[in-house]
Amino acid sequence: MPESRKLAAYTLPLAAFLALLALNGASKKIDNLFWLSSAEYWLYPTQTILCGGLLIWFRCKYDFDRLCRPFFAASIAVVVLLIWISPQAFFGFPARTLGFNPDTFARQPLAYWLTIIFRFLRLVVVVPFIEEIFWRGFLLRFLVNENFGRVRLGTFSWLSFAVVTLGFGFSHAVADWPAALLTGILYNGVAYRTRSLSSCIMTHAVTNLLLGLWIMKTKQWGFW
Repeated sequence: MPESRKLAAYTLPLAAFLALLALNGASKKIDNLFWLSSAEYWLYPTQTILCGGLLIWFRCKYDFDRLCRPFFAASIAVVVLLIWISPQAFFGFPARTLGFNPDTFARQPLAYWLTIIFRFLRLVVVVPFIEEIFWRGFLLRFLVNENFGRVRLGTFSWLSFAVVTLGFGFSHAVADWPAALLTGILYNGVAYRTRSLSSCIMTHAVTNLLLGLWIMKTKQWGFW
């Protein structure tokens, strides 16, 4: 069995993230008070701080290596971005304007910019780290051998490929399933091609940065 602290390092940050996401959904059913019905405005910063803290706490347990094939990784990031935005950008699907809207605080400059900063920290730093550490760093290897630390990242098996693709895809909102499933395939491909967790994280981070900038430009908050 894998060493318990290493197992916790690879799984606990995403578990904490998903627990707070579930709390966000549950809070909306309690009352119409703003801090409950729109709990994401304080829960998302909480996710950023808590999960970021866990990543720092466990930093010595991660199998980070040198960045490999950065141009390949960046090109996959751009392809993934196009997959996510193409229905609205190119095929006339309705704009996704409902979602986490920082303009809620447009008349409060401090709150507005803090909201933007934390939203991008969550999107571009925390999410790529916790998701790639879990899906590609842990589960893609664990399904090859439960002593996942002994499995080189990018080791292929049909079982791990299928489970990680489906798990990653269906962990997103229903509206995003088609794009997320294709993204799971492509991100797995980065792992197989580069054999580098750092490259997987970079790909995810570049995708999310570009997506965040596109969201700010188009105000399609539903893509957050």
